[in-house]
Amino acid sequence: MTDFKESSALYFIAFGVIAFIFAQSLFFIIKSWKHGRELGIKKETLVNTVTSSILFTIAPAISILVTVFVLAKALGVVVPWIRLTVIGNLGYETVAAETALNNLGGSLSHEITDMKEFSTVVWAMTIGSIFPLTFLPIVCKKLQNKIGGAVSKNEKTKKLGDVLSAAAFIGIISAFLARAINGCTVTSEPVLDSSGAQLINEAGEKVTQKVISESSGAISILTLVFAIVFMLLLTLLCRKVKALEKFESFAMPLSMFGAMGCAVLFTNILPESIATFTWYEIGGIL
Repeated sequence: MTDFKESSALYFIAFGVIAFIFAQSLFFIIKSWKHGRELGIKKETLVNTVTSSILFTIAPAISILVTVFVLAKALGVVVPWIRLTVIGNLGYETVAAETALNNLGGSLSHEITDMKEFSTVVWAMTIGSIFPLTFLPIVCKKLQNKIGGAVSKNEKTKKLGDVLSAAAFIGIISAFLARAINGCTVTSEPVLDSSGAQLINEAGEKVTQKVISESSGAISILTLVFAIVFMLLLTLLCRKVKALEKFESFAMPLSMFGAMGCAVLFTNILPESIATFTWYEIGGIL
């Protein structure tokens, strides 16, 4: 039986979306090139601009590829491929998918086998991305002008605007850090009787219990620490060595891959008692 996450219909949609994106990109490249020539820009300058643009899309592309890997275990390859070809990033896509799955008693670390769960997650990811595409063009300019006018009145308000922006960003990062340090995934599992059948209560409802299926622990902390170390070292190196300044945008994806590599390494070389140690017992009942 064909896995519904890898069905031919989904692949057909994926190829259609990707073909449209390629056609759109090619259209604007050709139009921009012609307009550049009309403005008298030298061919060598245009070639250098296109080449540098291609090179500097590699870093964000790596981050996108990581997101596909993260989502593929639960959602398969096709949907993350479609989503991230058009819009999305690691922060949004994983949060939307994980939030939807947590409410359904699942997790991104487990494959989705229920079609309703799969549909719910895809809708949660898609609707969340449609909203800014329709909302921002209408209100963004007015909102930006008002905020810009408010924070640029004087030096104090300008500093306040910087503080608020930084606080919002730190708040988002803190949510991820908290999850990595002390998080766990709780799923609802059926309560079975001695014969293996699910128990039914007096109201005729199926009896379930909340079970911890995933928990942060030693490996989570080590991965987090090494991700921070890699990011700090790579950023410092790029800023100190002038020849490497243009590669600073690669620091984040490289740090992600480095931290994931460390997680694999520590899992295999550390004593089992440390590598498998978690704050909450896997399989424990809440």
